[in-house]
Amino acid sequence: MGVNMQKSAVQPASVNDPGAYLETFSGSKGLEQAEPLIFERGDYDKTGVDLPEPKGRTSRLSGLEREDAIGLPGLSEPETMRHYVRLSRKNYAIDLGLYPLGSCTMKHNPRLNEKVARLPGFADLHPLQPQSTVQGAYELIGELAHWLVTLTGAHAVAMSPKAGAHGELCGMMAIRAALDARGETKRRRVLVPESAHGTNPATAVQCGFTTDEIPADKTGRVDMEAFRAKLGDDVAGIMLTNPNTCGLFERDIIAIADAIHEAGGYFYCDGANLNAIMGRVRPGDLGVDAMHINLHKTFSTPHGGGGPGAGPTVFSEALAPYAPVPYVEKDGDSWRMVENADEAEGEPFGRMVAFHGQMGMFTRALSYMMSHGSDGLRQAAEDAVLNANYVLARLKHVMTPAFEGTCMHEALFDDRFLKDTGVSTLDFAKAMIDEGYHPMTMYFPLVVHGAMLIEPTETESRAGLDRFCETLEALALAAKAGETERFRAAPIHAPTKRLDETRAARSPVLRWTPPAEHPAAAE
Repeated sequence: MGVNMQKSAVQPASVNDPGAYLETFSGSKGLEQAEPLIFERGDYDKTGVDLPEPKGRTSRLSGLEREDAIGLPGLSEPETMRHYVRLSRKNYAIDLGLYPLGSCTMKHNPRLNEKVARLPGFADLHPLQPQSTVQGAYELIGELAHWLVTLTGAHAVAMSPKAGAHGELCGMMAIRAALDARGETKRRRVLVPESAHGTNPATAVQCGFTTDEIPADKTGRVDMEAFRAKLGDDVAGIMLTNPNTCGLFERDIIAIADAIHEAGGYFYCDGANLNAIMGRVRPGDLGVDAMHINLHKTFSTPHGGGGPGAGPTVFSEALAPYAPVPYVEKDGDSWRMVENADEAEGEPFGRMVAFHGQMGMFTRALSYMMSHGSDGLRQAAEDAVLNANYVLARLKHVMTPAFEGTCMHEALFDDRFLKDTGVSTLDFAKAMIDEGYHPMTMYFPLVVHGAMLIEPTETESRAGLDRFCETLEALALAAKAGETERFRAAPIHAPTKRLDETRAARSPVLRWTPPAEHPAAAE
């Protein structure tokens, strides 16, 4: 990260190529400032804040005050500000450009919802406040729960799960509780299509189930013959993602639900891709018994949320009695939190979290729903599907779609168009960085070789999609034209060049250590 001051002022890689990468004396490239680590910039003997020793104050630490240096670098206020602004310029962000990550729904979220989430009375709540002082928050949670149930055609919802996989855990724990209540403790096999999200089988195993994989047919959907062959009296249920991770709607979804119910099992649907179908179809009408909803994907929270997510889980009438505590309910003219299982209706399987949920997520989600209305939510889903199919149509003449026909909210390509070019999926993705785009999701889903999964979302304009598609078209043609070295060297223009990603994942360096001091040579 340090700057090599021995470089000449400007060294073009090629005098014949004005766009070639330049090495500079400062290490900066125009407005892209070179920036070392803050530990390398700061001075441990100085500080940017000059505070006098307090006078007339008796310490309450009983001799346990820190005496050694705190070990943090000292910088002035402008130095600190510039450091983080320079680092921010090295990040790709949704406010900077299109984020084509598939199965992640990286979209623009209205700033109105961020403002609402920061209103006093929502942003400054404490989970241990008396219930009488948080009636507005309870009403908001109850209102959001009502609309989630209405939108999905479900019977009940647990609001406390913190994210998608946590919501999966909630649904599968309710299924296990329902089976145990029926005395069917031998039903411990869960069917999982190979196109499901990777967390699905892990969640099933965490709940004490075993998993049995169902292959896909040539269209990328559940092979119905293989599915029916796996049904039996030990089957607890199925965990199916719809639309699935290939970006395809499972056309036989109702037949699958009927078959699993006839066999005595339950239908868990991974709702991570609800943004493709909300307002168009209610999962409850498809026979779904439990489904989590990623508020931080579909309903206006930046993905990841800068903290805890939110994955409310909706339940059918058959599983509603086993939903966990706590939950809010209307009590006359006020609201209350039902904290304990013995106070609740039904037979809750227990409690998953210390407190109820993530208030910021709830506030953003309800604000998003109320500002869109039912017609707006439906249009968001329709536009997401339209944009994905537009990308598919624009690129299928130079890239190879993984499956024939239209897609849902994401377009899936494989690497057949790169055959005999010497360019891999990874090379292609790295070249996108040089073009100013974050790469799409690569090598996922695993059922497609060299997969490239693109989700444009509903918030991108046609002009933005055209520019993106033109860039990918140009890269595909360049690969086919034999410009192999360009791809293998990419990214050239990024602050950090290509890394050994496998080694970085397996042996990450997470802590900075000062360089060893070498003794000076004797004169």
